[in-house]
Amino acid sequence: MAEEIALDLEELRQLQSLAKRPRVVSLISSEIRNLEKLSKDPVPVPVSTPTPISTGVKVPSTPALKYVTLGSFSWDQDNDKVKIYVSLEGIDEEKVQAEFGKMSFDVKFHDVQGKSYRTAIPKLNQEIVPEKCKVVVKPKRAIITLFKASKGNWLDLQYKEDKLKPNLDDKRDPMAGIMDLMKNMYEEGDEDMKRTIAKAWTDARSGKTADPLKGYP
Repeated sequence: MAEEIALDLEELRQLQSLAKRPRVVSLISSEIRNLEKLSKDPVPVPVSTPTPISTGVKVPSTPALKYVTLGSFSWDQDNDKVKIYVSLEGIDEEKVQAEFGKMSFDVKFHDVQGKSYRTAIPKLNQEIVPEKCKVVVKPKRAIITLFKASKGNWLDLQYKEDKLKPNLDDKRDPMAGIMDLMKNMYEEGDEDMKRTIAKAWTDARSGKTADPLKGYP
């Protein structure tokens, strides 16, 4: 390439010496300057990019986010909906992730003063309408609104199994379910109930009665 530039310069200089019109002389002079500059610049050498070689080493994946559980919140309700109030300052509305199911919700607050928070109930006391539920962000709290599938009053927010309800599918001794029921009643009852149940147990063991509930009011 350098040799070709040199030959072009030599020919252009010869033409310059023969040219008489100012415009032609100017054009030839400009081209000579360009070629002279090009001849002084180093010719770029193509650099090949090395092909990455697989080493078989697995790159560790990004660790899963750790959430601080917000287990404490207040709530109220009307006939159509339930409102849950979560106290948390500095929430970015664009970084709130909410998932609503028919009987559950899971709300995550990302990057709140360097931490991520989460409040969730895996099983609500009643069904809700997921597509109508929403989260509203306020300066110092978030309000989670759950719309009830059926109008009415909820006695509790979370579903709780009835410990006093005997298991009808229990295949053990028919008396076993009754005994379990009496144990739960004894543990959760007042002093009068405990004395009554204790007496029923004593009578049953002594053979005075075959029915452990006899004598219970």
